[in-house]
Amino acid sequence: MPQNVSVVQQIGVAALLVATAAWIAGRVRFARRDRFEPVDWRAVRPTPPRGGIPRQSVPATEHVDLTPDERAAFAGLVRQLGDEQRG
Repeated sequence: MPQNVSVVQQIGVAALLVATAAWIAGRVRFARRDRFEPVDWRAVRPTPPRGGIPRQSVPATEHVDLTPDERAAFAGLVRQLGDEQRG
């Protein structure tokens, strides 16, 4: 036993080695389990519909009518933010 290594350090190294071995064993087991399972790829990936790519559905856009005062306030805010970015 080395003279400069305490018992706590030796226990810590042993615990790390056991944890590493358990992690490696778990990874190997997980990899082997996935490798040997038969997979029917046709069941996993659905076939595309005939006639090409289906259209994407887009949610309805929201629209809010602003009063002239609100439009002026918004324009002032945009100008104010633009001035802050420049200077």
